[in-house]
Amino acid sequence: MAKFTFNLPDIGEGIAEAEIVAWHVQVGDRIEEDGQLADMMTDKATVEMESPVTGTVVEVAGEVGDVVAIGGMLAVIEVEGEVPDDVAEENEAAAEAAPETAPAPKSEEVETRIEVENPDASDQEDAAAAVEEKAAPAQSPTAAPQPASHDAKVLASPAVRKRAKDLGIDLSHVKPHEDGRVRHADLDSFIAYSGGYSGSGAARADEEIKVIGLRKRIAENMAAAKRNIPHFTYVEETDVTALEETRAQLNANRGDRPKLTMLPLMIAAICRTLPDFPMINARFDDEARVVTRHGSVHLGMATMTDNGLMVPVIRDAQGMNLWQLAREITRLAEAARDGTATSGELSGSTLTITSLGPLGGVATTPVINRPEVAIIGPNRIIERPMFVTGSDGQERIEKRKLMNISISCDHRVVDGYDAAAFVQELKKMLEAPATILAG
Repeated sequence: MAKFTFNLPDIGEGIAEAEIVAWHVQVGDRIEEDGQLADMMTDKATVEMESPVTGTVVEVAGEVGDVVAIGGMLAVIEVEGEVPDDVAEENEAAAEAAPETAPAPKSEEVETRIEVENPDASDQEDAAAAVEEKAAPAQSPTAAPQPASHDAKVLASPAVRKRAKDLGIDLSHVKPHEDGRVRHADLDSFIAYSGGYSGSGAARADEEIKVIGLRKRIAENMAAAKRNIPHFTYVEETDVTALEETRAQLNANRGDRPKLTMLPLMIAAICRTLPDFPMINARFDDEARVVTRHGSVHLGMATMTDNGLMVPVIRDAQGMNLWQLAREITRLAEAARDGTATSGELSGSTLTITSLGPLGGVATTPVINRPEVAIIGPNRIIERPMFVTGSDGQERIEKRKLMNISISCDHRVVDGYDAAAFVQELKKMLEAPATILAG
């Protein structure tokens, strides 16, 4: 029997470490060659790690949520016989890729530790207080505080108590009989008067959820975006009545082509508007202090999945027609949700659109997908009466479909005037949908 230390290989260009998001084995389990060992998440994608040998797992690198450096030990597997030369060579190469020292933590992740040695007299009280606090029995962070029992002070038969408990009624809220005892009739009166409501029910126990994997990446990216980017948001109302009529006409004659939602029309209008506003379709390199204006529109599409928010990218969206956009939107959304999206499909966007569809609300203030400099958020379509000027010049009231467009921008790169001018041009195009379809 020999022990084989499986070192984490290089699983992506420029990747220095990866996070453990799932173990498929435990210590003591037998694993076959090419069997699933663990899922590791990098900044770009989740990668399934397979065992290069057959044997018994005797050690693993850590728990879910821990980070393993490239070249670091991922698992130790006890094998029978010798490890094949090619496997040993690949594993040795992976080990050589490990940094000699652990990478320094990012400045925002540094944990400050203060050690007090031989405190002087002015610190004695603080030190003593700290010792007493340490000595005090710890309370479980997940234990919910237990409320005082009011029912115990109320006179009632076991049957009445059980009935009240089943109904979620606090007996202390029920007016008792003249003798001070709560009877079934008193309980009936309380139910008839109050509908049986007695507070919101028993408190649920606290629950701790470890932030790992994609949710951890989302948290880090959102925090970095808000910390580094001075956001501003501009919102404008748009009449999309004609646009919705055009969409209905296109869908009525679509044949075997995919059904159009509002999103392909919105993206097509954005792509037609952007050439006059190059600072919107741009990326800002904070360290180099360089803004890159992109000629092509690689549109990020914020997509909610079971694992969290992902942003697949529609490459060269400016060169697609409505039907091509609809197909690509569907394909990328499905790939993101079922976990088959590649790292290339989840990176490289130059501008992002985020839509919650019918949940879009009246207005949103979306967070920029760094290092982009803008993000666009169409909101929910609502119907409202509006004053409309007819061909005769007379005003009348009509029911119209209205949608607010939100845009958040990086104020270091995009001026407020430019953002407002961009949205106004986008508004004109959406309110005259023939301009979107014109060649």
